[in-house]
Amino acid sequence: MIAGENTIKSQALSEETQKVVGGFEALNTDAKLALLYFIYEKMGDSITPAAPTATDPGLAPKLLGDFYELSNDEQLAVMRQIVNREDTEYSRAYGALKENNQLMVWYAWAQAMGETVVDLPQGYQPTKAIDDALSQIEKLEFEGQISVLRTVAANMGYSDVKPIPSQAETGKTPSL
Repeated sequence: MIAGENTIKSQALSEETQKVVGGFEALNTDAKLALLYFIYEKMGDSITPAAPTATDPGLAPKLLGDFYELSNDEQLAVMRQIVNREDTEYSRAYGALKENNQLMVWYAWAQAMGETVVDLPQGYQPTKAIDDALSQIEKLEFEGQISVLRTVAANMGYSDVKPIPSQAETGKTPSL
């Protein structure tokens, strides 16, 4: 994903799940972070890791190792950089991961909040927009929830890797 690009990857998303992703994307940075926390707090055991055999914590040593050594302010800055798709070392490390591993990062961070990961501010109350988005996600079937979360996760982080042009775009057939 290119920095600043605000697209919703819609493959395999129903119209309903596309609306939920759009609602997430409309939130500001800190609201997105809070929503991710609430998603994992309420549904974490059932949704993540989405496919345990498809995740590998060893692929994200910077995000699941070095990150825990940062101060609370530095951790929050890293999370914001990832959400905002900024070109930073941590955001690139996140952007290089597949969606299941990206979900695993958020899951691990949510599980460690208040201990080795910066927590929500004392007395934090979610906005109506956050509550509404969480409610929409909860109403989805399991597959829809996972599709939304994978899409949301994939729309974060920085990568300068460009998608391979399709045959329709190039007019050429693939060759070995």
